[in-house]
Amino acid sequence: MKMKKVMALALLAAMALSMAACGSSAGNSGETLAQTESGAPAQSENQTQGEAQESGTAEASDVQTVEDGKLIMATEAGFAPYEYTEDGSTVVGVDVDIANEIAKAMGKELVIQNMFFDGALLAVQQGKADFAAAGISVNEERDKVMDFSVEYATSRQVVVVNKETMAVSSVDAITADNKVGVQTGTVADTYAQEQGWQVTQYSKFMEAAMDLMNNRLDCIVMDALPAEQLVAQNDSLTILDGELFTDKYAIAVNEGNTALLDEINAVLEQLIADGKIDEYTLNHTTGE
Repeated sequence: MKMKKVMALALLAAMALSMAACGSSAGNSGETLAQTESGAPAQSENQTQGEAQESGTAEASDVQTVEDGKLIMATEAGFAPYEYTEDGSTVVGVDVDIANEIAKAMGKELVIQNMFFDGALLAVQQGKADFAAAGISVNEERDKVMDFSVEYATSRQVVVVNKETMAVSSVDAITADNKVGVQTGTVADTYAQEQGWQVTQYSKFMEAAMDLMNNRLDCIVMDALPAEQLVAQNDSLTILDGELFTDKYAIAVNEGNTALLDEINAVLEQLIADGKIDEYTLNHTTGE
């Protein structure tokens, strides 16, 4: 296991500048996917991360939040290693680790709202969540309606194919005749449509993977790290060499919420300086 960690650390250094990124647009469904920590049928849309704040670890911030004493994070837990569910209910991942540190620094209780990707940013814009962290890419359209933190990861958009059929042979070989799967509202979604490809939108990457394995798609365009997780779970899939384009991640807050943004940036800058985000990424991509 130690050897695995050593190899993973070496790989991490190489991919530190090429981490996957994707994000929700403020567009479609804002439907919340409810969850409970017990794994029983969902009764509430919120997951409280009590471990994020221990008594006496920080003075409570005077930054105004949606609910007093709480910091509400909107996300979509189908984007490993950044946010996913390890037991079918509790959300974990790189972004959750970061959010826990932000909540701790502010002396507030972290509450996670798990919803569709394109609903997460909408929740922030409507003042229903304090911030969204879901591997969110910054683009001009989003920057007009919300504010973003410092960028904390770089992403690569890659192409996943069924290795038994190889309907697409290279990242440069996708044409208007190809059926391309994307996650709704992501930068990959926008890019694929701009290319004039036959685009099918999915709320979850696993749904796209099932269609790809059943030859209803020719490929999926998505972020590199989640793609690696997807391929690791499905032997019939593989990632083509190369990338389509590179993007970056940031945390989204309601437009004009400078006080909260300053708190988030302070934590992010410290985590980056300490190498903690690389550590979180390693933890969620190599296991024990």
